[in-house]
Amino acid sequence: MLIELFGYLGSTLVLVSMLMTSVVKLRIINTIGSVIFTIYALIIKSYPTAFMNFCLVLINLRFLWKMSKTEKVYEIVESDRNDTLLKYLVDHYREDIEKFFPGIDLDLDKIDRAYVVLCQGKPVGLTLGNMEEEGVLDLKLDYSIPEYRDFSIGSFLFDYLGKKGIRKVVYKGPDEKHTAYLNKQNFVKNGDHYIKEL
Repeated sequence: MLIELFGYLGSTLVLVSMLMTSVVKLRIINTIGSVIFTIYALIIKSYPTAFMNFCLVLINLRFLWKMSKTEKVYEIVESDRNDTLLKYLVDHYREDIEKFFPGIDLDLDKIDRAYVVLCQGKPVGLTLGNMEEEGVLDLKLDYSIPEYRDFSIGSFLFDYLGKKGIRKVVYKGPDEKHTAYLNKQNFVKNGDHYIKEL
């Protein structure tokens, strides 16, 4: 019975990995599931199944190693609220944005700063905000598409903003699903909002 549960665990992890939007998470969880399933297959002497899952482990490890060696090169395009590409991206990712920023107001007429982050020409991030005062950006949205949620876009973005003369970023929006990111980017909670010095 325990051996069968072990096999079910491996199968479940392999299946769950297919639901991941992040390629890195998919590969990691699939690798764990395949290792478990390889061991299970060896225990029950199902050598073809063990061989197939062992090969999956090797394939996943190769791709994870390759991804770790591939440096992402980002660029930023400063946009404006009337830009048709910006409007398209906000509408295209609206459902996902509202999922991670519940209650967010995506009315572009209320912002005066917009940045589109690109990776090899592909739009992978959106940043919207307002200049409260000289050098202080009131951050309304800092969004990355699912495949690029590894914090690297944020690090690039804040480095870019600092070079553009922005010395402080203030975030007052919802943080329920955003806390890990804010902490990783060294935002400091101050009452009901977060502050990052650049």
